[in-house]
Amino acid sequence: MDSAITPSAPTAIITGSAQRIGQALALALHTQGYNVVLHYFRTSAEPLATKLNAIRAGSAVTVQADLNDAAAANTITQSALQHFSRLDILVNNASSFYPTPIGSATVEQSQDLFNTNALAPFFLSQSCAPLLKEQGGCILNIADIYAETPKRQHTLYCMAKAANAMLTKSLAIELAPNVRVNGIAPGAALWPSETPPSNERDALQKIPLGRIGGTQAIVETALFLLQKGHYITGQIIAVDGGKALAGIA
Repeated sequence: MDSAITPSAPTAIITGSAQRIGQALALALHTQGYNVVLHYFRTSAEPLATKLNAIRAGSAVTVQADLNDAAAANTITQSALQHFSRLDILVNNASSFYPTPIGSATVEQSQDLFNTNALAPFFLSQSCAPLLKEQGGCILNIADIYAETPKRQHTLYCMAKAANAMLTKSLAIELAPNVRVNGIAPGAALWPSETPPSNERDALQKIPLGRIGGTQAIVETALFLLQKGHYITGQIIAVDGGKALAGIA
């Protein structure tokens, strides 16, 4: 084991950690003193790992894995075990998201959406559960307000996120009392690809608070659930500025 690594430090796995919400959560947990396992698939997390290791040597490692691959869960779990010898937090953040209008949806799309949003989080949670139990750890699933409020032309995605929401509730029962499991349902956290839509004013009018939340709103809620909500499990908190109250999107 690299002598720069501190095995006693708490460790977190964050899937889809190279950008957006996943990156923000990885940065926040690292700032809190966690070692981090940075999972990615296409967009590399290596630049983030380099940045974090410059702050605290040996505190970040990357693991590339396709969540459509059945072997991904074990690959990611073993990375945490090999490098840090413990696991305290699992954040299931990685997600495929795209429209699948009725009449053009494919089996391949359904498999990708269900794998990344529901099945991979389940099998990764299953793989990580023994390590999390040893530390009295936590699982945080990034759900979506569209698990309950459908988004037009995104039926398969909404179905997959509904499964993700049930995953949180079911695992909270199965893994209690040793592991707490909660979720965050973002809505209007970031514009797609960081670019405001052409009808930005209309989009903001559908949000009661009148603004997008940014990654900080997600981070604040995540840190509360992971570090302070010691008597909270099986809950999914909508961090959406009230957008879900506006109904069908």
